[in-house]
Amino acid sequence: MNDELTTFSATRLADLIRRREVSPVEVVEAYLKRIERLNPDLNSVVTLAPDALERAREAEAAVMRGGETGALCGVPMTVKDTIDVRRLRATGGSKARENYVPGADAPAVGRLRAAGAIILGKTNASEVALDYTTDNPVFGRTNNPFDLSRTPGGSSGGCAAAVGACLAAGSLGSDLAGSIRIPAHFCGVAGLKPTAGRVPGAGHFPPLAGAYALGASLGPLARNVEDLSLFFRVLSGTTVGFETDAWGGTLRELIASTQSPRVAFYTDDGIVPVGEESKEAVFGAASALRDAGLQVSEERPPCVERATEMWLALFSHATRRIVCATYEGREAAAGAAARAVLARSAKQEAPALEDFMDAWEERDHLRSILLGWMETTPLIIAPVGALTAFRHDAGRHFAGGGKAFGLFQAFGYAQAYNVFDLPAACVPAGRTDDGLPVGVQIVGRPFEEARVLAAARVVEEALGGWRPPPESLSNAGANPI
Repeated sequence: MNDELTTFSATRLADLIRRREVSPVEVVEAYLKRIERLNPDLNSVVTLAPDALERAREAEAAVMRGGETGALCGVPMTVKDTIDVRRLRATGGSKARENYVPGADAPAVGRLRAAGAIILGKTNASEVALDYTTDNPVFGRTNNPFDLSRTPGGSSGGCAAAVGACLAAGSLGSDLAGSIRIPAHFCGVAGLKPTAGRVPGAGHFPPLAGAYALGASLGPLARNVEDLSLFFRVLSGTTVGFETDAWGGTLRELIASTQSPRVAFYTDDGIVPVGEESKEAVFGAASALRDAGLQVSEERPPCVERATEMWLALFSHATRRIVCATYEGREAAAGAAARAVLARSAKQEAPALEDFMDAWEERDHLRSILLGWMETTPLIIAPVGALTAFRHDAGRHFAGGGKAFGLFQAFGYAQAYNVFDLPAACVPAGRTDDGLPVGVQIVGRPFEEARVLAAARVVEEALGGWRPPPESLSNAGANPI
């Protein structure tokens, strides 16, 4: 029974704890034992909170007193290593920060604690959140729970691997270029990138400020959409539109409340083609929403083909500035991801302020076109990217559909909704022939996370949602889970 507890949803755990059918101490002990057993092969949890059991005992005492308990009372969660948790290292995957220990929680972490969540520890990330893999010179690489020879994605790969392998009931990650949605897609879990500002972004490294504030968000990862909604309600302080007893009618209510229950889907952004398995997942999601009563048509949203180009124009210089400042005088501490940025920075001049302002104005113009189109089509279904979880030794260059493309370019589908700052959820929607997860994106208008999550719930129920990874893997160079 103890290990089975780690497969329960956060919503179910919180309910069982409130009804005193399960003890928070029992739940946390089950998760800690599973981490002890599986994490040496996954390397997803990189720092354990020494007070987790103490917090569990406090939660148990609160439940036994019969007083008010939070929505997440006793639910074990992890936090990405780029986000501050008091008295736990927050390295951001950087040797330059490997001894940094914040004295206070990030506001988003504080909201989780206030709702009763128990922080189990920190999960691995790519160096300075730079990459679509999860590997850094402080903690090394994280492996995908479906195939240890493959990456869980990045930069929130440790979050997704931990949630997918039942080492945590949920996790708090961050997303500037798909960093929640891509690991969710690779690891077969659900993830939400909210509209920028819906979840407090302070206490994150790199700071979600300046140019990054245009499209970066903290957001949750979970094994199902119901939990994703629960975590988002807590993180955002939102209650309207997310009543816990209204899930059965939420999508129908949203359809009835809008003049246009239209959904568009696309499988080609005009830049990088996606594989047949991702196309099938998008078709399946579109069919599920059509069956639910929405008007679904195949149509590429305007301007999404500009995503990678606009992302680089808006955010790449900010990234170089942060990396150069982090490693100034400590260049030898840089890992592979940071060294690549430092090398590019040495060769490239900073863009003129006028060029950046031109890019910002163009982004706003393109965004207004897209939002105008979305007045009659408030939901979009899209691939997460052109790749599923790839091998650690795959390199940085790929090919498909008769085109060659780099790793960053492969995920313009995800980058688009950072550039244009739209809420987007990734939900499991299929499997490749060799058993790897395939996710799809459900995208909505700014601040319409309720609509996005309602649609994601329909897709999840139709296509099967999260499925546990194999308990026994046989991969070259890796120990079995």
